[in-house]
Amino acid sequence: MADWSQIIGNLKHTEAFVHANNYQLQRRNSGAVVFPPKEDVFNAFKYTPLDKLKVVILGQDPYPGVGQAMGLAFSVHTKIPVPRSLVNIYKELASDIPGFQIPDHGNLIPWARQGVLLLNACLTVEEGKPLSHQKIGWEQFTDGVIKAINDKCENLVFMLWGNPAQQKGACIDANKHLVLKCAHPSPLSASRGFFGCHHFSKANQYLIEHHKKPIDWQLPLHLDGDEQL
Repeated sequence: MADWSQIIGNLKHTEAFVHANNYQLQRRNSGAVVFPPKEDVFNAFKYTPLDKLKVVILGQDPYPGVGQAMGLAFSVHTKIPVPRSLVNIYKELASDIPGFQIPDHGNLIPWARQGVLLLNACLTVEEGKPLSHQKIGWEQFTDGVIKAINDKCENLVFMLWGNPAQQKGACIDANKHLVLKCAHPSPLSASRGFFGCHHFSKANQYLIEHHKKPIDWQLPLHLDGDEQL
């Protein structure tokens, strides 16, 4: 099994990655407020080793609010109010997973450590400007990541919420992996197919059928800080 350094190492030499990474660093150096902090940009790979990978959840770009983005799609630091999309994810979990209790925070590191890759299509964003780092090269880099894990891994679960994620997942082989599609959990669209999708129980059933340990979707109910994770 390859590890992230082999996959990302190759992709880091591409023109798209070099341009995207240089652009976000130049914006920081010019005084723009860019999220997440430099040291957190690649956290999705830090917290989910390739040999533990089981589930991939695709997001669009980091949260653009102060203190929110932490390099994991849909996740925020412990002391930050839970964003509305994640509130809806918790609601679906509460109806889908018996006994699931909604935590008072939005830190998803425990999922990542179990093998849930929380990958945004774009890895950086500027404060208050959603999608401000679109089309600078991040999309090609993360497309490369998706293609590599599609090719190198077996029996993963891909959760594709909303049209952008579904378009990004076009290269995924549904004969090798379970591809789950529905509306995005945003308040604008959750009622049009995200609620009731049962993706979390379907993912675990698939993992069990393929002799993999299911994900414990239950998060700690209360955290005093990120350092506890």
